[in-house]
Amino acid sequence: MTSTHLTVAAVVEKRGRFLVVEELVGGRKVINQPAGHVEPGESFVEAIVREVREETAWRFTPSAINGVYLWQHPISNERFLRVAFCGSCHDHDARLALDDGIIRTLWLTRAELEKRRDALRSPMVLRVIDEYLKDVRYPLSMFQHLEIEDLASHAQVV
Repeated sequence: MTSTHLTVAAVVEKRGRFLVVEELVGGRKVINQPAGHVEPGESFVEAIVREVREETAWRFTPSAINGVYLWQHPISNERFLRVAFCGSCHDHDARLALDDGIIRTLWLTRAELEKRRDALRSPMVLRVIDEYLKDVRYPLSMFQHLEIEDLASHAQVV
């Protein structure tokens, strides 16, 4: 059975340009939103704030969710469930080392990303931006992070 990777991604737009990372994946340079896996014990918001900082050296403040996407890689058959957040960046720290595999950050327009479609890590990159440009927004409260203790205290004995 194929596992599903729980991931988060950030859409940050400034003056018509989107924050993306160029990264090395499987020996190939690809372009992606700042994104990554949700670690055990993390909420979605904690994960996206951490991932953006690690991959871009920017501090990210999410304002909304702009989509939830399920995608299956056509070759590996790995499945990815991506929660995409939109928001703003501030407090850039150029002294921070970027995550392993991250080559650099870029600010690209939608048209520039379209021209580099073959270099995109997945079809989700443009899809998330297109939803953002259509002004699709859901409240951050759409997902609730429940601690195991919260669940255990409400468990019913059968």
